[in-house]
Amino acid sequence: MAENNEIHKHEHSVGYGYYVLIWLTLISLTCVTVAVAGLNFGSYILLIAMIVAGIKSMLVINVFMHIKFEEPVFKLFFALIIATLIVLFVLTSFDVLFR
Repeated sequence: MAENNEIHKHEHSVGYGYYVLIWLTLISLTCVTVAVAGLNFGSYILLIAMIVAGIKSMLVINVFMHIKFEEPVFKLFFALIIATLIVLFVLTSFDVLFR
């Protein structure tokens, strides 16, 4: 009877090749960041670096922290945290830029 009441968790199993592919992607994005830092893009260099860093962080969060395999409520909470962080960054940047 206890077996019927157990909560069955969905196991997510990805192969080692998937993790190696993500790792190689992260290394190549790091090389892109370093290469862009050496080029003269003017005021766009920070934007490019932040976009590459955002892509890298989303890969790490989704794959290595397993958010991709979680329930939707955890994804919602994570999205709220990211939205709050973005609001704090924007408000702080307005404070610094318009002093």
